[in-house]
Amino acid sequence: MISRNQALALDAIDPLKDFRQQFILPEKIIYLDGNSLGALPKRTPIYLQEIIQKQWGEDLIKSWNLHNWIHWPQTVGTKIARLIGAKPHEVIVADSTSVNLFKLLAGALKLRPDRRTILSEKSNFPTDLYMAQGLLALLEKDYQLKIVEREMLIESIDHSVALVMVTEVNYLTGHRHNLKTLAEAAHGQGALILVDLAHSAGAMPVDLNQNSIDLAVGCGYKYLNGGPGAPAYLYISEALQADFPAFLAGWLGHADPFAFTENYVPAFGMNRHLCGTPPILSLAALDCGLNICLEADLQAIRQKSLALGDLFIDQVEAHCPELVLATPRDPERRGSQVSFHHSHGYAVMQALIAQGVIGDFRSPDIIRFGFAPLYNRYVDIWDAADQLCEILKNRTWSEPQFQQRQTVT
Repeated sequence: MISRNQALALDAIDPLKDFRQQFILPEKIIYLDGNSLGALPKRTPIYLQEIIQKQWGEDLIKSWNLHNWIHWPQTVGTKIARLIGAKPHEVIVADSTSVNLFKLLAGALKLRPDRRTILSEKSNFPTDLYMAQGLLALLEKDYQLKIVEREMLIESIDHSVALVMVTEVNYLTGHRHNLKTLAEAAHGQGALILVDLAHSAGAMPVDLNQNSIDLAVGCGYKYLNGGPGAPAYLYISEALQADFPAFLAGWLGHADPFAFTENYVPAFGMNRHLCGTPPILSLAALDCGLNICLEADLQAIRQKSLALGDLFIDQVEAHCPELVLATPRDPERRGSQVSFHHSHGYAVMQALIAQGVIGDFRSPDIIRFGFAPLYNRYVDIWDAADQLCEILKNRTWSEPQFQQRQTVT
């Protein structure tokens, strides 16, 4: 444990400390929910205003050519590629994470026609499992989604498995997979591997090429600070692109979209995985968030993330014995969040938010705290732990106003 003054001293020598000034952060709020929605960069409203007034307002439809709007999915995708260890032509921004999952799941099954199993883990993010369930229901064949416990994943990979689907950092516990080990196991049995990077990209170094990952998806609104509902992205390794089909055959995925021909001819490479018109304002906001991430050292981000997590775990466990750690204690096995179990977790989190410390709750009993090293300080973590323990000590969470669940938890 350290004192508050020691936490302030750490902030003074933090190599990332100046990045905090690039975000809009309300006074008297400690924001530990960047793993659900990143904070607003100061440059984003300025850039959006320029696009709205000048590009949209004055240049109108000419902006698709004049300001290269039509190629923003590729341009922004190239920036994301730098954060996730991919080649520029392996990433494109499009649609939502869920829609991109559907695209990749369908294509992966087509590439392994003699196999009928998608393998995943029970604690994977539910929408990932739902998209697989929906696809298999559509196919109406002898396909199956096999869901096993995390520790059973590798031994469950056999010659019936077409695809192994995992999220690198678990949304509940923050547990981090060893992607290299999983990829080797999948490829050893002839299966493909698909990774959801929603809680990874921007919070730690990711190297898809180095780890031989075949397919990946991710969102833009968490650690990439792209704003609520920001566009998602998908990655297909270079080796698979030529044969990877596009079953959601939208007009912008056509080889010549403005020829308006009757029949679909897929574009080359990642372009075929575009569907509809790019959301320019959302792409612009995502671009701002990405530019900040690219200015920072990912290794420094990771080191600070782990240090913030260690500090929070130490402080909470020393003063809040009723909380049970859900996150791996080993820094190498966790992402950029710390989670605890509490039987009244929702009410505890609501009481904490009322005190100006914003985390979130995940059913059935998880309180989560996401650390965004670009703007979270050591003193924020110290103060958040202190507030949490006071709420538990005084049973503030038991007050009636904290019992009623809101729609978004």
